[in-house]
Amino acid sequence: MAAILDGKAVAEEISREVAAEVQRLKKTGVAPCLAVLLVGDNPASQTYVRNKEAACQKVGIASRVVRLPADITQEELLRAVEELNEDEGVHGLLVQLPLPPHLDPRPVMAALRPEKDVDGFHPLNMGRLQAGEECLWPCTPHGIVQLLRRSRIPLAGRHAVVVGRSNIVGKPMALLLLQEDATVTVCHSRTPDLAALTRQAELLVVAVGRPRTITGEMVREGAVVVDVGINRVDGRLVGDVDFESVAPRAAAITPVPGGVGPMTVAMLLFNTVQAARRLAGQGLGLEGGARAYGAGAG
Repeated sequence: MAAILDGKAVAEEISREVAAEVQRLKKTGVAPCLAVLLVGDNPASQTYVRNKEAACQKVGIASRVVRLPADITQEELLRAVEELNEDEGVHGLLVQLPLPPHLDPRPVMAALRPEKDVDGFHPLNMGRLQAGEECLWPCTPHGIVQLLRRSRIPLAGRHAVVVGRSNIVGKPMALLLLQEDATVTVCHSRTPDLAALTRQAELLVVAVGRPRTITGEMVREGAVVVDVGINRVDGRLVGDVDFESVAPRAAAITPVPGGVGPMTVAMLLFNTVQAARRLAGQGLGLEGGARAYGAGAG
């Protein structure tokens, strides 16, 4: 039976490191602050924002939620972003997605100051990630890398297969694994004979948003399986991986819930503190040094 990769426990470890760094920064006159722009009253978005507020409070990061009406115009939203860009008391800034249908998220993401873009979605940060230059890494892929590192799972030289090609998870995940010296294959909805490729994976990362897409016969014996999916089926949360059939074949696997999810929140806190350090002219800090930003990969 597979070892369980406990994202909740590793996220707690990272949160303790972040809390210690927050206290150190406060002694130098820097009080890290995360601002969230929440447009409309989407129930899921409101829940996510409350969870982020609670996580910030736990580690001593100030949080500020700017609630905007659902019928706000694109220009008004861009002005709200600019106000927070210019606010020196705000170090991390994110816009909670999805936005109402009449708003285009692309210019909104592009309007964020890259140094405050703690989600790592700004085009400049995405380009820097691709080039292996210093930037803020997207939270979910970064969380997966941290979970694997801290679980002492080697990545260099391994064949990693990423199922999913979104800008939020799939593409940046592939880039981060390349920086960890893995050999990476990316699969997606148009990939023929998906199982033939997933069975080659020593590390399999699944982020497709469809419940139980990956089953036991699609997984190599002894593989490490990371399930990014969160789907509600018959009132319970399940992943993109069929845990019951895959776990007996895998060497290690993330559960849903309690695997990748907590790591995403932990890395949001990590990014907020890193942004505060950089904006205060204190350079990089916390675990990983420059590597934590993606610099210096060969």
